Amino acid sequence: MKGQRVLVFNSDAFAGHATPPGHPERLDRLAAVERGLVGLAVERRDCPPGDEADVLRCHPGAYLARVKAAVPREGWVQLDGDTFLSPGSYQAAMRAVGGICAAVDAVLRGEAMTAFVAGRPPGHHAERETAMGFCLFGTVAIGAKRALDHHGLSRVAIVDFDVHHGNGTQDLLWDEGRCLFVSSHQMPLYPGTGRPEERGAHGQVLNVPLRAGSGGKAMREVYEGAVFPALERWKPELLLISAGFDAHADDPLAGLEWQAEDYRWLTDRLCDFAGGRVVSSLEGGYDLDALAASVAAHVGAMEERGR
Repeated sequence: MKGQRVLVFNSDAFAGHATPPGHPERLDRLAAVERGLVGLAVERRDCPPGDEADVLRCHPGAYLARVKAAVPREGWVQLDGDTFLSPGSYQAAMRAVGGICAAVDAVLRGEAMTAFVAGRPPGHHAERETAMGFCLFGTVAIGAKRALDHHGLSRVAIVDFDVHHGNGTQDLLWDEGRCLFVSSHQMPLYPGTGRPEERGAHGQVLNVPLRAGSGGKAMREVYEGAVFPALERWKPELLLISAGFDAHADDPLAGLEWQAEDYRWLTDRLCDFAGGRVVSSLEGGYDLDALAASVAAHVGAMEERGR
């Protein structure tokens, strides 16, 4: 499998998800991601439209219908304090779903070892029946269920290194005994969940809170001491990453003080698991230069592993 390129999934539809002026989760983020990918050996693929059946593995039909019905003809509709729908938001969110499912399919078919879905809106805050934190559908959780239910895997793991706790992913997979969910995140911070005692219905949830200002050294220690041993015990057949880059020192929404090199180190180490089969999906990251540098480090580490 050496010499394979990282598959990068994106879509023109993501530009149709418009947010109000000044909103952190803005279209300019995709241009920053593209800057981060310059010079890397990647294979581009378009995100297909998502199948509602995949969404329904995690969200009830009434919620899906409610999101579709709320899409405005023009302007914005506000679903919560910071989550908005524009006329193209539903199509963008469904392309993100289609992208994660296509990435899982491709990696499990052996077309590549690693894939990165450069989509928006993000997904890890979306709970079963609640859109929040910029998120509409639980993209990575949907990808995990695709691997388990469609491909018949028995052990999947998700690592969420976004600076905010992945409350939505935890909610969607709380009862899913086939999926280990690990989240490292700043605490205290939005959304206020992610305490170590939140363990999942089968003890398959691992939350590792980090203090503001603790930096990359503390992150490396907690991953070496807690996260990597948990992954080793779990022996996942596929590893999914909720790749939020808002723990970077320059990000305006938090204060963990990571650097781009921390993302390179962490990504490289995560590729040691699941036989190197890794699917990553973009979550946060709101300083554009930091986002570009972090994506370059993250995807660059996956690209180096494929050489």
